[in-house]
Amino acid sequence: MIHATQRVLLLAGTLALLACCVASSEPELAAGEKPTWRVGVARVKITPQRPIWMSGYASRNHPAEGKLTDLWAKALVLEDAQGKRAVLVTLDLVGVDRRLGRGVRQQIAEALNVPLGAVALNCSHTHTGPVVGENLRPTYGLDEEQTRLIAQYTAWLRQRIVQAAQEAAASLAPAQVYWGQGRATFAVNRRNNREADVPRLRREGKLRGPVDHRVPVLVVRSPQGKLRAVVAGYACHATVLGFYLWSGDYPGFFQIALEKDHPGAVAMFVAGCGGDQNPLPRRKVEYAKEYGRRLADAVNRVLKGNLRELKPQLAFQYREIPLALAHVPSRQELQRDLQSKNVYIVRRAKLLLEQLDREGRIPGEYPYPVQSWLLGGELLWVFLGGEVVVDFSLRLHRELGPPLWVAGYSNDVMAYIPSLRVLREGGYEGARAMIYYGLPSPWASDVEARIVEEVHRQAQALGRKVQSGPGDGANP
Repeated sequence: MIHATQRVLLLAGTLALLACCVASSEPELAAGEKPTWRVGVARVKITPQRPIWMSGYASRNHPAEGKLTDLWAKALVLEDAQGKRAVLVTLDLVGVDRRLGRGVRQQIAEALNVPLGAVALNCSHTHTGPVVGENLRPTYGLDEEQTRLIAQYTAWLRQRIVQAAQEAAASLAPAQVYWGQGRATFAVNRRNNREADVPRLRREGKLRGPVDHRVPVLVVRSPQGKLRAVVAGYACHATVLGFYLWSGDYPGFFQIALEKDHPGAVAMFVAGCGGDQNPLPRRKVEYAKEYGRRLADAVNRVLKGNLRELKPQLAFQYREIPLALAHVPSRQELQRDLQSKNVYIVRRAKLLLEQLDREGRIPGEYPYPVQSWLLGGELLWVFLGGEVVVDFSLRLHRELGPPLWVAGYSNDVMAYIPSLRVLREGGYEGARAMIYYGLPSPWASDVEARIVEEVHRQAQALGRKVQSGPGDGANP
């Protein structure tokens, strides 16, 4: 029989042994050794293997005819000193819908044993990529054969995205991670400048409207200083090209140029809040190459400048918030829309009537993804869904201050995301684009307030203070 005193001593010994086991499972550092990141990077081709419908422009009337450049899914896995991981996947696509975006992120999260909030997808928004899933479905007049081919491609794409993430995780190796910021000026606010006037207005210094010319840059080097990966962003549509050849547009040419400049390194592009920004002039391959080169040059200047090293620390926040729609149409309203002379309104009405029959209702809110990462205890990286207009980036930089990176086109590209200003002004980004995305109406007037409130909440949860000052400038 074990006496009470012996039981206490036995329990204490067991707890001490467990504590030793737990402690021994933590990564041990030699005396004087600095904690380090482990980083992995990988890429897989996602160029369609058959001629399927292209995404981005409603005017197209037949499938792709060939290839100018390959399309890629590229994955970066960051692991901090405590073994916490974050996974970024960049895609040469116009967008992904909620089903694909959330589904593939959950699959990656399960495969790599990370929380959903630690997995981010970002689409370059190239308009010379394929139609994927249900994204922008009312835009396209697809027959049964194209619908079948797109479904097959979407299933294959999902496998390829997961493969990229797994290959990146398998390549984890010690690394140093740095942060910097450059500048490029080819983006133009398309709401405030007529395209034909842009060359003259640029020469005269009279371009109008808000822009964000920041080029945020994340740099990964080996402990010996060899460049392994560069992630760079810019707030501008990838709409230089509009023909029938697969292409990454200017973001694709940026990645090609930078990888040529730095053999062995992987370049990745993250689309910013460029929902109302266009690369102008455009419509020529040489322009796409020029803008890609200019972006690569901006990144090279950052690489040669003073980069800030980030400590191996990661933290995350993620939430889907309800964004209210201004109006939910009745069945009678949708049936009237079936008689419209606008084919896109008719297609949207058909899809919404199918939803009404299937689910019994059309929701008045949309689950909008807001995601924030904190790297090194200082760089706040915000990922917003949809085609976010530039006002969001400018406002968040004023209110949160540097260092900050605000990305759009992340995780779910469900519609344009207008600021209150753009919503009140209306036009394509504020109202009409909802038709092409299949949502029943424009957003309610609190769309900006709800999103910014959630970003503030996440930033504060990660330790960033909200400030009322000018941040690092409205138009750097």
